[in-house]
Amino acid sequence: MDLINKRAIVCGSTQGIGRSTAQKLAQMGASVILVSRNEEKLSKVLTDLPVVDKGQKHEILIADFNKPSSLKDVLDEFMGGGQIVHILVNNTGGPPGGPIKEANTQEFINAFNQHLICNHILVQAVYPGMIDANYGRIINVISTSVKQPIEGLGVSNTIRGAVANWSKTLASELGPHGITVNNVLPGATATERLTDILHNVSKKINGTFEDAENMMKNVTPAKRFAQPEEIAGAISFLASSEASYINGINLPVDGGRTKSL
Repeated sequence: MDLINKRAIVCGSTQGIGRSTAQKLAQMGASVILVSRNEEKLSKVLTDLPVVDKGQKHEILIADFNKPSSLKDVLDEFMGGGQIVHILVNNTGGPPGGPIKEANTQEFINAFNQHLICNHILVQAVYPGMIDANYGRIINVISTSVKQPIEGLGVSNTIRGAVANWSKTLASELGPHGITVNNVLPGATATERLTDILHNVSKKINGTFEDAENMMKNVTPAKRFAQPEEIAGAISFLASSEASYINGINLPVDGGRTKSL
């Protein structure tokens, strides 16, 4: 299972799941285009990416998902030379937590732009080349909340659901062209975002950070948090030719936490 002669855009690739995914795809032979707003961090990740095939060339794109029009400008320039991207990993940090009844309308608008609108801009930039190549893999990293809403993440629950249905619609439209569109739903994963969530949970339960950790681990049959590399493993499989007949699904990678099938 390799991705030699394939090119992949990985968003949010300076840390966590995005960084691990970029590493894994590069190990499989793909040329990886790292996307984030922090040039310094991107450059650091770029130097760490493995090169296993002489045809590999890794690159960076600097874009701020808080500014969708700016992202479009960056992509228009990058794709203008007839570039073909075979794999797109849409991955963006989640919205701030909090009860939905207390969320202001701007929080929904901001999250909608950062997630669905930016995802859509990216897809529109790459899918014509995927059609020409008769190979395309679009993988959206969202959340298990599309199956079972997560308490205290009101805005995220709402926007993730919108992305899941957008993705399912795309899967039907692009499937005839050899393009698959799937969602990976990570469970609690050892990233900076999880640390923030655990701090909020500890305040809510009037306990320590360790209390919050133990409580969250105990609701997962695996009794532990995922490592980013484990989520990257699922993403890289969906990006490969081995997953050519898997299309339009939500794949939980959550240690069994989600109660629904």
